[in-house]
Amino acid sequence: MLYIKIIFFFSGLILIHSYGGYAILASVLINFRKKTKASNIDEEEKTVTLLIAAYNEQDFIEEKIKNSLALSYPKDKLSIFIVTDGSTDRTTEIVEQYKEVKLFHDDIRNGKVAAIDRVMQFVTTDIVVFSDANTLLNTDSIQKITRHYTDPKVGGVAGEKRVVTQHSIQLVGSGEGLYWKYESALKSIDSRFYSVVGAAGELFSIRTSLYSNPGKDVILDDFVISLKICQDGYRIVYEPEAYATEGPSKDIHEEKKRKVRIGAGGFQGMGIMKNLLWFWKTPKLSYLYISHRVLRWTLCPLAIPMLLISNALLISNDPTSIFVTIWYLQCLFYGLAIIGWGLSKINLKLSLPFIAYYFLFMNITLYQGFIKFLQGKQSAIWDKAKRA
Repeated sequence: MLYIKIIFFFSGLILIHSYGGYAILASVLINFRKKTKASNIDEEEKTVTLLIAAYNEQDFIEEKIKNSLALSYPKDKLSIFIVTDGSTDRTTEIVEQYKEVKLFHDDIRNGKVAAIDRVMQFVTTDIVVFSDANTLLNTDSIQKITRHYTDPKVGGVAGEKRVVTQHSIQLVGSGEGLYWKYESALKSIDSRFYSVVGAAGELFSIRTSLYSNPGKDVILDDFVISLKICQDGYRIVYEPEAYATEGPSKDIHEEKKRKVRIGAGGFQGMGIMKNLLWFWKTPKLSYLYISHRVLRWTLCPLAIPMLLISNALLISNDPTSIFVTIWYLQCLFYGLAIIGWGLSKINLKLSLPFIAYYFLFMNITLYQGFIKFLQGKQSAIWDKAKRA
């Protein structure tokens, strides 16, 4: 029974630590740290390239171009590059109508990583900002991003992702939007403690000189590119006032496709960034990386069923202990998840049931992503999830 107790407490601690405990500890340590004055080195506005990879985005690309041209940054310091490799619809034709935009196109589709890497040789500005073709940026996002580069230790700046939902949009948007609000809160703490551990491709930037090809078969290019910069001794800062908005996945099936891909890419990325597991080399970075990413993708999905099973075994031996209370709380959680799943079928939402359901949904897709990773079936060239 001792071994079962160890499994129970270990599973609980892993879940608590990864989903918030590590951030609470980091917040406490931040308050004890001496505040340093911001650097005033090189306050001149940086030259920037906004690099957008678009594949068959004819329904949205014109809105993206107009949004990019409306950004409040000096026009002589901002270049807009759009790469449309492999597109077979009117995306390229639409981009060609805007002379302010530099178009790069190749008929062969080798994936987003290959397209970006092909164009990076033409980027000569101080900063390169990556943004997805199906997102819109707030007007002063570039200004908010570039102000952080006065600090020479900053190698990149991650913007915020915001999921826009409407009453007419599928229920999945509520879960996706809630998840990103939670992730944004963690990223803010990560950044203040040391560095963001993996930027989101919707909006992030790096010093152009620090770019390195993440590898042609990489699934999560944004994750690997940003962490390689951290590995070289630089920080990725989080800037919530620079944000990219997009619609949610069309439905839960499209969201599942996206989450499974992220899961497979996460396991691949951990293999690429395995040096960050050596805690003594980069203590702060490794603490955040292991707590926020590694545990979340590996042990947490296992800890969830192990907590339930070990709890059941413990109450069978001692039905009057504190384990009974925890058992009832777990049963309540799974009951709420089932209700949330049922309500999702008829596109209705109650907050607590849907949160429980979406939490389990995310962890189940991690199992599926791990299987795809082992089978080598998740290509870097993927069928993008449809957005509402």
